[in-house]
Amino acid sequence: MTLPEMSASIVERIKWLMQLLRKSQAEFSKLIGLDPANLSRVLTGKTEPSEGLLYRIIVNTGVSKDWLLEGSNVPFPKEDSHNMRGGAPVYDIDVTAGATPLERMFTDEYIVGRMMLPGLNPDYPIVRVSGNSMIPELTPGSYISIRPVPLDAPIMWGGIYVVVLSDFRLVKYVRRNSDPALVTLHSANPDYQDIEIPRSDIEALYRVENVINHATLA
Repeated sequence: MTLPEMSASIVERIKWLMQLLRKSQAEFSKLIGLDPANLSRVLTGKTEPSEGLLYRIIVNTGVSKDWLLEGSNVPFPKEDSHNMRGGAPVYDIDVTAGATPLERMFTDEYIVGRMMLPGLNPDYPIVRVSGNSMIPELTPGSYISIRPVPLDAPIMWGGIYVVVLSDFRLVKYVRRNSDPALVTLHSANPDYQDIEIPRSDIEALYRVENVINHATLA
């Protein structure tokens, strides 16, 4: 089978998957974190499905990789990715949206797959990031592996953390402040100003251990 024929077959399976999940093109685009116009170009054959797009679909829907790429097996085998041994769990959670304590969301119902890559600790959850305050370090739609940090533990100044406050969650560089009662939250994007917050306002802290910027592949 030629490459164009393989791409056409994959596109047909993507369309079938959308029907199986009962998702419109707009809904499916939102599910996988892709601009609807980019998805439309793939579905109409104007653009070949990229590795990044296929990765998004596999991670965000839990569909079988073998089925999507090769048409083998079934879309959602009984021994699906939710039950796989090994690999870090990937959660359908936007870490920068909402204020619900993350530990309450790290349950099986939110797991959409598992990821095995060199350097990834299988005990650390992987979550999605939205927004552009950390561009170019983190692109919208990136996934990050995060490690919970006790609030009384020393902060590795200059590192990237998920900072959970009472009303919202942020992903920022955490920098030392001249006032020991405060911390400075710094964005990679120069359009955003630094934020100073009392350290006592932090309700939970997660160190970003790995960044998977797959969105740059799409």
